Amino acid sequence: MNAHPPLDQLRRPIHDLRISVTDRCNFRCSYCMPKEVYGEDYTFLPTSELLTFEEIHRLTRLFVSLGVSKIRLTGGEPLMRRGLPELVAKIGFLDGVEDIGLTTNGVLLGQQAEPLYEVGLRRLNVSLDALSPELFGRMNGRGIKPGFILKQIDHAIEAGFEVKVNMVVQRGLNESEILPMARYFKERNITLRFIEFMDVGNDNGWSFEKVVTKKDIMERLQSTFELEALDNNYFGEVAQRYRYKGSKAEVGFITSVSESFCSSCTRARLSSDGKFYTCLFASSGFDLRKMIRSGADDQSLLEAIRNVWEQRTDRYSDDRTEQTVRNRSKIGMSYIGG
Repeated sequence: MNAHPPLDQLRRPIHDLRISVTDRCNFRCSYCMPKEVYGEDYTFLPTSELLTFEEIHRLTRLFVSLGVSKIRLTGGEPLMRRGLPELVAKIGFLDGVEDIGLTTNGVLLGQQAEPLYEVGLRRLNVSLDALSPELFGRMNGRGIKPGFILKQIDHAIEAGFEVKVNMVVQRGLNESEILPMARYFKERNITLRFIEFMDVGNDNGWSFEKVVTKKDIMERLQSTFELEALDNNYFGEVAQRYRYKGSKAEVGFITSVSESFCSSCTRARLSSDGKFYTCLFASSGFDLRKMIRSGADDQSLLEAIRNVWEQRTDRYSDDRTEQTVRNRSKIGMSYIGG
């Protein structure tokens, strides 16, 4: 590891790197890529502007030398990036990488679960926001039914993966699905994580009124289940974890709105075109791809990464107000990764 791992202005280390491998997605979820904005004629990044696997591997190696030990591959929909197992294999061989995960909508798992498992990927987060076929089809903007995604989850588990399911809850839309989702995944001993609707990007029509908070969700769950709190697994863990009493099944909460976790945020983000972001709600990033393609050596890249992190003061969720939501331009989730 590089001497003296960097700390930002709030004394937060850099432990997690989230890598967006593509800005494309086969869903049009309203909270991420609403079809009214990302229509059939929407122009995504050309292949030439995406980081190559060699460039991603090189940058990941440098981030790991500065203290990163957890890697998560995201998108867009990462399974749409051709040859992804090749990248997983490259990253998995890096000394210092303790964990690689991948976030997906699950549509392509039937084709790709085994090849990814064979090269060392072990953890998947699958996004699923409802069990109602009509509602989920409407939410994903493609009419995909939940039963299809559930089959892909079963397939991935049979292949050996540890799977967690992420559910974004929006008031007036899918809060009625909280208990059905909890029952379904508890019975199968699959961790379900409820995510408060966040104001990522500028296209999802976010407002405080649409947020279903952890407190609201807990009240619904406790009407049926008894939950016991669990300790965090590590510093900077995002989810607040609970176990259903008398069961091994867990449920988690990601509370970016009602109970922010900025003070322990150790996550860096690398966009699919090579920009380094220090916050999910960032307005701009530092262009590492430009440096690479201009011939920068490893030491120059390391110094740039270190300098960006050491100047970091991000605490957006601590400071979120109606005014900041209206006035701040934020990069889209499909571009930066969740």
